[in-house]
Amino acid sequence: MAEDIEGQVRENEELDAEREGRRRLALAQVRQYPDPVLRLRARDVTEFDDALASLVDRMGRLMSDARGVGLAAPQIGLTQRVLVYRIDEESPLTALVNPAIVESSKDTETGDEGCLSLGAATVVVPVERAVRITVEAVDAAGEPIRAEVEGLEARVIQHELDHLDGVLTIDRTTPEAKRDALAKLRPQPVLG
Repeated sequence: MAEDIEGQVRENEELDAEREGRRRLALAQVRQYPDPVLRLRARDVTEFDDALASLVDRMGRLMSDARGVGLAAPQIGLTQRVLVYRIDEESPLTALVNPAIVESSKDTETGDEGCLSLGAATVVVPVERAVRITVEAVDAAGEPIRAEVEGLEARVIQHELDHLDGVLTIDRTTPEAKRDALAKLRPQPVLG
């Protein structure tokens, strides 16, 4: 099955009925714009226990079922500084707790980004991001992580870190793209 990543969402030619059902169920659990929790700055995690490990597990399953490549805790209604991502289906799930970018390249690149909280594949906007970043965090067990990443992985981490700070892609795009995105997100009247 051919697969591409469009924005932050995995695109397949066609999902079978079971996978499509799981995708819809997962998306129903992801907070959607304009939910106020998406605008809150998440708090640092201080307890590294079974509850955190369970949260990371749950977020990984939701992200995969929703066909996303990243997910931040505020997207499921929790104001904790936790994000998960998986660049491709062969890679292991990566969880970053209390992440911070400690270095960014001066080189930037504009690329299309979608978001599970902005209508999944229906809203895709251009966003300028650093090409390379160095991120420091801890894992779900509290062990330190320092990673130098680039390309799609750097873009995904920056996108999810924005969620932890209450920032959405529509805040980082051009005025024209923001206007078009908000028009798509505006509730449509039901006539009948």
